[in-house]
Amino acid sequence: MTINQLFTTLSKADANELEALDRRHLIRSMHRGDITDRVVIVRGKGCTVWDSSGTELLDAAGGGVWHSPLGHGREELAEVAAEQIRELEFFTSMLEFSNDKAIRLAARLAELAPPGIERVMFSSGGSEAVETAIKAARLYHVRRGEPDRTWIIGRHYAFHGAAYGSGTLTGFPPMQFGVGPNLPHVEKISPPYLYRAAQMYGDTDPTNWLIQELEQTIERIGPGNIAAFIGEPVMAGGGVLTPPADYWPRVRELLTRHGILLVADEVVTAFGRTGAWFDSPQRDLVPDMITMAKGMAGGYAPLGATLMTDAVADTLINDGGFFHGYTFQGHPVACALGLATIDIIEREGLLNNALALGDWLRAGLSPASSLPVVGDVRVEGSLAAIEMVVDRQTQQPMEWSTVDQVAFEVRRAHGVIVRPYGHNLVLAPPLVMTGQEVRRATEAVVEVLSRTTPDGWVAVR
Repeated sequence: MTINQLFTTLSKADANELEALDRRHLIRSMHRGDITDRVVIVRGKGCTVWDSSGTELLDAAGGGVWHSPLGHGREELAEVAAEQIRELEFFTSMLEFSNDKAIRLAARLAELAPPGIERVMFSSGGSEAVETAIKAARLYHVRRGEPDRTWIIGRHYAFHGAAYGSGTLTGFPPMQFGVGPNLPHVEKISPPYLYRAAQMYGDTDPTNWLIQELEQTIERIGPGNIAAFIGEPVMAGGGVLTPPADYWPRVRELLTRHGILLVADEVVTAFGRTGAWFDSPQRDLVPDMITMAKGMAGGYAPLGATLMTDAVADTLINDGGFFHGYTFQGHPVACALGLATIDIIEREGLLNNALALGDWLRAGLSPASSLPVVGDVRVEGSLAAIEMVVDRQTQQPMEWSTVDQVAFEVRRAHGVIVRPYGHNLVLAPPLVMTGQEVRRATEAVVEVLSRTTPDGWVAVR
């Protein structure tokens, strides 16, 4: 195959070869043997991608993983990467070394972050960023003379990554099944799940119930044994679960009272997803650390970061050092792309466009609310989730396999990529998506849901 063929529609023989090589050699993320379909994406432009057979697909899932805020195939970002590679492709950010792009991006992130968050440690993605936060939280307390503070509290239905520690914190049991023993001293509590409030909290005010559960958990473990609580401001993986307005302020007050750090996992929500650079401030969530990744480099290079206060960073660095790091942290090409991404988001007004996307998603998905298989439709900024149920009255969740079928049919029948996530169907379009494209995506979803039955049958059109 010539280099030119790599950037054009492949022949049928080449497409078949890629699928065969995929099946033989490639282990993909969340790989399951029952998924026999193969979609080999070879090209992208704007909000559209093409597979190896030349099929055009609308990307309404942000590269499939809440990602790609700037869309695909932007020439200016290719030029940024090429120019940086010509100047300096890589050098370590270890000990006394760093590079100009990592320094400038760290300074820009400190400007954009919530007040008091001034320090940045880079990584290659969200899982690594959470691993950094776990180690930083535990070491922080050791350096302050409280070595027993090793416990980390997370929440069920949260997604914090797939590495050893971050995977243990993730609130989906399949992430921990069969790979134990998992990270010790991890506890999970209930999420703010307002659609299921009656089932989960009874007649009690949701925030009161959740705060009481957290307080009881702290007392049971022992306040002096807990290092940190980690939570997404809005729980993307749980199905775009937005907490009550008084939830995060009361969590913060309780943690402060017991000397427990608060880590905001903004891997999904940061960099414009919910219409702001960071989601924490609009929730009155006042973190000691923030983890971020996903769209930091616009989707054009792997990049993540753990941000922290001076109090946390100085305790780690000045009292023995933080013996931790990753080979590619602060990669100059990724950081150059991160700086360019910030410029594009500002120049093109994409924070406001995220809010407009939310309005378009609500309008387009509203007809789904009355369908027998839809329990709830939730939209937060440019994130949307359709919770699928077997029975609307009992709220019994739909089988994951049926949600997989719905996503497959949306793609097959309409050429639109959405993501199945447990019993939720989720959308997270690039922040550059137009109203017309959103309308196409939502109409496709509603149409397929309209021919999905509560017993899990998706009629083929």
